Amino acid sequence: MRMGRGQRIVSEQRARQRVLISGLVALVLWLLAFPLVAPARAAGEQIGPVTGLKLPRFASLRYDKTNVRMGPTKLHETAWIFQRAGLPVEIVAESDTWRRIRDSEGGEGWVLASLLSGRRTALIAPWRRNEVLPLFAKAGSTEIVAKLQAGVLVNIKSCAAGWCRVHGDGFDGFLPQGDMWGVYPEEPL
Repeated sequence: MRMGRGQRIVSEQRARQRVLISGLVALVLWLLAFPLVAPARAAGEQIGPVTGLKLPRFASLRYDKTNVRMGPTKLHETAWIFQRAGLPVEIVAESDTWRRIRDSEGGEGWVLASLLSGRRTALIAPWRRNEVLPLFAKAGSTEIVAKLQAGVLVNIKSCAAGWCRVHGDGFDGFLPQGDMWGVYPEEPL
């Protein structure tokens, strides 16, 4: 039996549809299988959708005056203004060019990513108000090279084995990692 021209066109369209559907099914199966071959992430570890960096993570303020907004646009109201460059903040979320941050007191808001720096700083035990903490000559040492008031801002040089080497105006030494806000416990730097 001969096919008419109209039947041939319908048959060709069905063949194209089968090829398209087969291709889509193959794509869906590949996409479903991809997570199985992707590098395993630590349980509960989040990755920022914009930068691909770990969340949460610490950064510091780039400028003396930094507006913290209620939402991730300049149209959102300013919640407060930081007045000191170098303060550590914890980045907890990302949205395009904005980062949701948390300060040492737990306050959260949004800042432009360009107002943040990757330079690592910390506050000395801000939760231990009016206390003085010793700065040691070496990690694990008992030799005290300075005494620092709780809340002092320090620059972090490195961290290993629960100790961080820090410096600031007129001091350089080691502090236990748990005595600072701006670095995670046991985080290597």
